[in-house]
Amino acid sequence: MPLHQISLTVNGRRATGQVEPAKLLLDFLREDLGLTGTKEGCGTGDCGACTVHVDGKAMHSCLTLGVEADGAQVTTVEGLASAGSLTPIQAAIVEYGGTQCGFCIPGIVMMATAFLRDHPHPSEDELRMGIAGNLCRCTGYDKIVKGLFAVIEGRELILTRAGSLTEIPLPPEPEGE
Repeated sequence: MPLHQISLTVNGRRATGQVEPAKLLLDFLREDLGLTGTKEGCGTGDCGACTVHVDGKAMHSCLTLGVEADGAQVTTVEGLASAGSLTPIQAAIVEYGGTQCGFCIPGIVMMATAFLRDHPHPSEDELRMGIAGNLCRCTGYDKIVKGLFAVIEGRELILTRAGSLTEIPLPPEPEGE
């Protein structure tokens, strides 16, 4: 089978490679570029663990051929923040305990980033629908959604010198929760 030369920008850096026509973008990212934050959960586009941004749009990399991404701008979870830092969405999910096993989180972060960019003030139902294509078997989504609403509401999350996340300002918890 002939190989195809592809050239794309991944996380702001030019990446090139020789790929078989059927090689998935997911496999190119993980195997050829070593970007393992993008996960393969189902291989059918049902779980969202493989979500990346292609030309700014959230896409399932397990359904996208590498040759289809030729010339594209691709962002993976590794490219969202500078080394050693977290985006507000990543920090909020950690702070609110939405990580559990963590397998699905890169895909959820990628989907939430794209969704909130396009819908900066969603209702809870809209937010849940926006990330509904990302399966999480551990958390039940409530902690993830609470973290995302912290970002929506403009609460600043910072990484302290001790390495723990602190929310500023920390609103009081309503009684009865």
